[in-house]
Amino acid sequence: MYKNKKVSVVISTYNESASIRGVIDDFFATGLVDEVVVVDNNALGNTREEVAKTKARLIVEKKQGLGWGLRKGLEEVTGDLIAMVDADGSYFSKDIEKLLAYSDEFDAVLGTRTSRSAIFSGAFMPFSVRIANSIWAKSVEFLYNGPLLSDVGCLYKLLSRKALNEIKPFFPISTGGPIFSLEIILWLLRKKVKTIEVPVIFKERVGKSSYVGDSIYKTAKWGFKMIPFIIRDRFISVR
Repeated sequence: MYKNKKVSVVISTYNESASIRGVIDDFFATGLVDEVVVVDNNALGNTREEVAKTKARLIVEKKQGLGWGLRKGLEEVTGDLIAMVDADGSYFSKDIEKLLAYSDEFDAVLGTRTSRSAIFSGAFMPFSVRIANSIWAKSVEFLYNGPLLSDVGCLYKLLSRKALNEIKPFFPISTGGPIFSLEIILWLLRKKVKTIEVPVIFKERVGKSSYVGDSIYKTAKWGFKMIPFIIRDRFISVR
């Protein structure tokens, strides 16, 4: 609970059986989180057993893709303030305090991993990826006349219930893939939701990413796929 507002966290999981329990427990340990909704997106290994050892609520999304999992979680979550985070242990749960502090005046608080002092040893954020991420972010900032942006790929975000309701009409046009983080930012800006970006600590994940596998080449491929979505979502009409 934060200032009499229920705080929820949404996590979609596929290949994070080694980290998911610790991520859940760490969020509850902050004393601020009332609900953790874990979406089993065809999760591998003993993920379900690990989640069952926690206080999290497990739901299932069969459509494969991070975006589909998060969308399902956002539709089921009950909080007044809703955070999204990766299941791989690459973020500090206590950073939710930063996001919540800014939620007093902003309906959307976006994490950014581009501050060098907040990137811990072992985290997959080489210079080339950090610069490319900033270029895409500045493109979005310019096209949408938005707030200062430096990281469109950071999933760690906090939305008010009002902001979530504003962007839900866009859910049907989502690709359902790993660029869901970018899509959310574009939708927030299109709806002129009051948004701010704050630095969060980024550390080494447990295991390898199912999408990029800590590969600069694969990360670049996903980066270039962002371009048409940035342009498309700027001009597409959604009622």
